[in-house]
Amino acid sequence: MKSTFISLWHQLYPDADENLLHNFIQTIEVYRQSAHASQSQPDWYKDAVVYSLYVDLFNHDFEGLTRKLPYLQSLGVNCLWLLPILDSPMRDAGFDIKDFFNIRPDLTGTNGLEIFRTFLDKAHQCGIYVIFDVAINHCSEELHWFREAKKGRENPYRNYFIWSDDASEFKEARIIFKGIEESNWERCGDAYYFHRFFNFQPDLNYKNPEVLFAMCRTLLYWQATGVDGFRADAIPYLWKEAGTDCENLPQTHAVVKFFRAILDYVKPGTLLLAEACQQPKEVVAYLGNGDECHAAYHFPLMPRIYKALAMQSGKPIEETLDPNFTPPIPAGTQWFTFLRCHDELSLELVYVTEEERKYIHENYCLDKKWDFRLGEGIAARLSELLSRDERKILLAYSIMLSLPGTPVIYYGDDVAKLNDESYYEEQIKLNGKDDTRFLVRGKMNWPQIEKELTDPGSLAFKVNSGLKQMLGARNQYKAFGRGRIEFLQLSGNKSVLAYLREYQNEKLLCVHNLSHEEVSIQLPENLKPRQELLGKPDGNTIEALGYRWFVL
Repeated sequence: MKSTFISLWHQLYPDADENLLHNFIQTIEVYRQSAHASQSQPDWYKDAVVYSLYVDLFNHDFEGLTRKLPYLQSLGVNCLWLLPILDSPMRDAGFDIKDFFNIRPDLTGTNGLEIFRTFLDKAHQCGIYVIFDVAINHCSEELHWFREAKKGRENPYRNYFIWSDDASEFKEARIIFKGIEESNWERCGDAYYFHRFFNFQPDLNYKNPEVLFAMCRTLLYWQATGVDGFRADAIPYLWKEAGTDCENLPQTHAVVKFFRAILDYVKPGTLLLAEACQQPKEVVAYLGNGDECHAAYHFPLMPRIYKALAMQSGKPIEETLDPNFTPPIPAGTQWFTFLRCHDELSLELVYVTEEERKYIHENYCLDKKWDFRLGEGIAARLSELLSRDERKILLAYSIMLSLPGTPVIYYGDDVAKLNDESYYEEQIKLNGKDDTRFLVRGKMNWPQIEKELTDPGSLAFKVNSGLKQMLGARNQYKAFGRGRIEFLQLSGNKSVLAYLREYQNEKLLCVHNLSHEEVSIQLPENLKPRQELLGKPDGNTIEALGYRWFVL
């Protein structure tokens, strides 16, 4: 393993003193010697159902979240993805980190680490893994590194960031927050600093090996605390090079390999999850040869599920998962899938066409307030996008939960939470940025939710009970998370999306009716069901917007 560190070091810093690396390896050894036993199942994430949440918005703090663990366990969740919890001024929902080694005081009170460890212990006792976000590309302008860097050009932290006298570098780097930010450079004293996201989030300079070491120490610290993995935020942008668009550069992959190598060396089974908003052929690169990230989000699949629903045709999904578009991934790696997340329904041209963007935007941006980045996305929750129709919502869940990959459920979507207008307005006043993504965040009103979950006529009850039923069935079969997929043509009806899921001795058939009318299907003789997993009616007729999961 040490030879791996040395090889990656020379790729990144060919002219640097190798003694710097050898000194850092001693730090890694200290963590390794004190590490807990390895995960009993290193690829546990392949069988996971992930629930993504903001701790404070979900239920106040970590003690509140701990009280909700039984609810999450009963829903069928076995992994929590905690959106940013590290100390932050919260101008970007916590992705602007001001202390990589402390949790926000509002989430833990005075005994921060102790309360967090208690939560971790309780989650693990419930059979729930815990991962959280680390913004590895940038930080808050309030981080002490940046406060020091602003003091002058001779300050030792100056080189932790990227500076320019005239902001003329990296002209090929696109502005990611188009319509919100006008430049990737921000004036600071007699110079400019580089940022790919908000202007209060300076990018880190990985050309300085001390930055690499600092981020490694962050990962090692929280790994030692008991965290089961990390979502690596904004991973494609780590390395900047003149004359490039500063995305997906070879050195970025070397940095990620370094992170993976130290996590594996100290405690195998610690998940590294890539957030790379790119086409699958680019994202697959972040899985390497099984030596970069363990998993990555399948961003293009999400908008094409919505496209399929609008078209009443499974073709967009089939085309997206075709090997010509989604290449095979290395053994031991995994796609993560989702219907909604803490950000917009993204329609970036890196993975949808201009025509697809227009079609999806026209069908789902039902309120001009939902528009994000001048047509590049839609800021709305699942229930809003699908017109608060439980049939559409559950059909969308059935598709996501039965396709290959590890599914992610966004907090509140399990109870049909709506856009939060008041939270959106509150955040505009706080941050001074008209960021419509705040519509899809907001607090859970548990007294109201608990009341609705006792009312069979409520949207929350219908969605929650249907989702719980699907998760209960899914968790019985490894084929959902690990199996191959084979698309089928049943009855020649384009509105029927059907496929086999197979793994070892498990064989499942999933059928979805995307049309607004009932359809009849005729199953071949070799596909006779033994059991319908979701308690749906027998027979060859599927109701409008209906679905079936069969065991063969």
